[in-house]
Amino acid sequence: MSITRVLTFSFSGIDPVPVEVQVQMTRGLPAFIIVGLADKAVTESRERVRAALTSMGIALPPKRILVNLAPADIVKEGTHYDLPIALGLLCAMDIIPQEELMHYAALGELSLDGALGNVNGVISASIGAAAEERGIICPYNQGSEALLGGDIDILAAPSLLALLHHFTGKQILSKPEFSELPPPPKDPDLYEVKGMEGAKRALEIAAAGGHSMLMIGPPGAGKSMLAARLPSLLPNLTPQQSLAVTRIYSCAGLLPNSAPIIRPPFRSPHHSASQVAITGGGVKVKPGEISLAHHGVLFLDELPEFARNALEALRQPLETGNISIARATSHITYPAHFQFIAAMNPCRCGYAGDIERECHRIPKCKEEYTRKISGPLLDRIDLITNIEPVPPKDIINIACGEKSEVVAKRVKLAREQQLTRQNMLNNEINTNHIQLDHEVAEMVEKASLQLKLSARGITRLLRVSRTIADLALKSEIDISSVAEALTFRQR
Repeated sequence: MSITRVLTFSFSGIDPVPVEVQVQMTRGLPAFIIVGLADKAVTESRERVRAALTSMGIALPPKRILVNLAPADIVKEGTHYDLPIALGLLCAMDIIPQEELMHYAALGELSLDGALGNVNGVISASIGAAAEERGIICPYNQGSEALLGGDIDILAAPSLLALLHHFTGKQILSKPEFSELPPPPKDPDLYEVKGMEGAKRALEIAAAGGHSMLMIGPPGAGKSMLAARLPSLLPNLTPQQSLAVTRIYSCAGLLPNSAPIIRPPFRSPHHSASQVAITGGGVKVKPGEISLAHHGVLFLDELPEFARNALEALRQPLETGNISIARATSHITYPAHFQFIAAMNPCRCGYAGDIERECHRIPKCKEEYTRKISGPLLDRIDLITNIEPVPPKDIINIACGEKSEVVAKRVKLAREQQLTRQNMLNNEINTNHIQLDHEVAEMVEKASLQLKLSARGITRLLRVSRTIADLALKSEIDISSVAEALTFRQR
């Protein structure tokens, strides 16, 4: 009696966890049993594997077949266990040499005709295989995705039959190549926004320092239009950032073309989204919107309309850059380093402060509308700016402003200064990275007392001031930089 072993992976968030698929065939009543804390999708792989082998003209022997997924105390989820189970059976039947599979990890979903379908987490599995000093076997369409995980031996097969031919020497699989990157979608251009110079200045500062921003203005003032143009001001992701974001999308099943993500993601969930949809979680603990916005932008329009618990759940990720999801059976951490942009009306009807259409329920209308936004959450927002609607005559007659590519060059230059100086953007620095002369320090102290800023609020004021100075190519923070930053701290 022998046991064949095939390596595959489970996933804790985006981190691969090695799982050994052990297959044993013994005498006894014919049976096909899968043990090892497998979920419904894994136990159903018995029928998919049986049908795939039958389509190849291979019948399972009339024996007791036991498949153990070790370690047995980890929940096994997903359809990617189909391929390692099938390969383990072929080894147990002496169709594929066990020695050939000892150098590979495998994952893939089997269709009834033996074709290999796409699965989630190929990049993370490739990284895990590299850590185990093995190659990886994956579906053909995801060969280029596996290449992103490291320089390892990759077998990207279109079907189980192709793998059988490869291991028996009948037809050798060719090495996969990187797929051609699709052209990035064109972001809306800032050139299309007329007027609103103060708001566009706030957007440029937010882009340059990676700062969070809240826009307050009446309906139709252009808040959502401005937020949609923020990605056009941001530079491409670095290779490390691209790999991190692509891994998240791969594990979430949102990487259909297997191409790396090179532009900062922009996520804009509807205000009816639940806390689980925003932060992640659920039965299978999937990444939420804040993780899908990793190294990108999370835009929440109509901020007070979101559930209060969903908004309060943003407080920890905004500080730490990750989200820890604790469940009775697991404790998973997803990266969530995102730029938070929000928009809201001044009150529920939207016209508080408008002379011509003044709200008649002030202040009750405003209090009811803003009740869900707590002080601690507001304290974590670097820039708060009022958006005034552009008069109709200006919309028709005023000239368009700068193009996004022009502003993006200033943003890129300011970011390069920050990375050279402190190896991080200004939205992450603390007061130890900031030096002030006596006159500027005295101004910050007086303003903090007058505005009743917390210690966090003072730090964020200094961060914005540092970004304003970087945009002006100044080596030190001066009074004008602090004065402009103060205009974005008043509520």
